[in-house]
Amino acid sequence: VGVRIRARAMIPLRDTIPSRSFPLVSVTLIVVNTVIFLFEVSLGRELNSFIERHALVPANLASMFEEGTNPIRAVVPVFSSMFLHAGWIHLIGNMLYLWVFGDNVEDKMGRMRFLFFYLICGAGAAALHVFLSPTSGTPTVGASGAIAGVLGAYFLLFPRSRVLTLFPIFFFIQFVEVPAFFFLGFWFLMQFFGGTFSIGIEPSGGGVAWWAHVGGFVTGMLLVFPLRKYR
Repeated sequence: VGVRIRARAMIPLRDTIPSRSFPLVSVTLIVVNTVIFLFEVSLGRELNSFIERHALVPANLASMFEEGTNPIRAVVPVFSSMFLHAGWIHLIGNMLYLWVFGDNVEDKMGRMRFLFFYLICGAGAAALHVFLSPTSGTPTVGASGAIAGVLGAYFLLFPRSRVLTLFPIFFFIQFVEVPAFFFLGFWFLMQFFGGTFSIGIEPSGGGVAWWAHVGGFVTGMLLVFPLRKYR
């Protein structure tokens, strides 16, 4: 089945701000996503039907609300889709971003607030994606809508941090340390322009859910200061 993924475009390796405490929620999310993906791999021929049941399908969600379906049943795919991935590269890329940027944001919010923040950012990502593609029948999977919210929070909290980034240039690999505001700002612009150029286009074989990334990032920026801990 063709799916739209919430994917990553650049490869961060680490940032320069050490975590003050063990990032329990971030690590738990990484483990849960990995375990669920291993379960996906084990399904074999049943995988397509599993994805169709638990992925976010904008057309299905829109019709559920129009028909007055139980709101809980309608909302479940919004959250279940955050824990599904379309392949190893998709999973590893998302979890790498969460590992690099999640610990510092979790430090600033505390564990339970960070978990709430993560899930709401994922919901915000899904909301914008559905709003702009209400008739799309393509399943959408991936954690990067929620992780985009983490990036939005990091962008505001740690703009002066630096990110060691891997840049593949043709046949060469370059390691460059860049300011976080540049890395994340450039990432956001890529998502925004990718989404702008994709408006009105429904890829038959899947693609990237650009607006889910934008929605998650903006949600994270809006929620970061209300949810952060003040010492």
